[in-house]
Amino acid sequence: MFPPSQMGYDRAITVFSPDGRLFQVEYATETVRRGTLSIGILARDGVLLAAEEYLTDFQDENFSRKLFIIDTNIGAAVAGYVPDGRVLIDYARELCQYQRLLYDEPANIEVIAKRISDIKQSYTQHGGVRPFGVSIIFGGVDPDKTPQIFVTDPSGSYIKYYVAVIGSKAEEAKKVLKESYKKDITIEDAKYLIALAILKATGVKEGLKIRYLVIPIETMKAELLPLDASIEYIERAKKELI
Repeated sequence: MFPPSQMGYDRAITVFSPDGRLFQVEYATETVRRGTLSIGILARDGVLLAAEEYLTDFQDENFSRKLFIIDTNIGAAVAGYVPDGRVLIDYARELCQYQRLLYDEPANIEVIAKRISDIKQSYTQHGGVRPFGVSIIFGGVDPDKTPQIFVTDPSGSYIKYYVAVIGSKAEEAKKVLKESYKKDITIEDAKYLIALAILKATGVKEGLKIRYLVIPIETMKAELLPLDASIEYIERAKKELI
């Protein structure tokens, strides 16, 4: 709880505190830190996005709440308040359609990440709204066949990465990835590395579910894989931990 002298800044989205903080933006960032893990990896043959998934009773396991196909060449993974992410994903899809209608080619990943970041930033400047409580990993292959990954956060900034990790236990997962990631990794090897990172970071030994989204350079077509596709990689990772 903040002291009484700071409570006004705590409630006002448009006012900086005396020490230069926007508390509502910090709260939104904390929402992301409490979300389940999402990871993106650049590979020599494309981009791999992955997310830890939880299923409720009777839920259709083919329906993903964390991974989305934005356009044929772009995918996204979210962490934080998922409904906020879904709204921003719809904005991103509209931007991709506009790009194709205007230029007759798919959008660059940075163009989409920057525009979504602009929308997020605008929600930190106006009264009567709140920041989007979600971070998004945008990954894909540009029209020139260059794989790219960008991450947007609740403040409206966006940063380019080789490996992106957002959500709960992100720092623990990064430690695992730092030890083994190489820029010439393949998508196939990255699937195993992500499974190992999530397994070590979360400590979940039973019932762990991971979903993958792949965008190969060769086809430039994003494909959302079924949950079953991660089982063999999770089992391999478990054996390494024994």
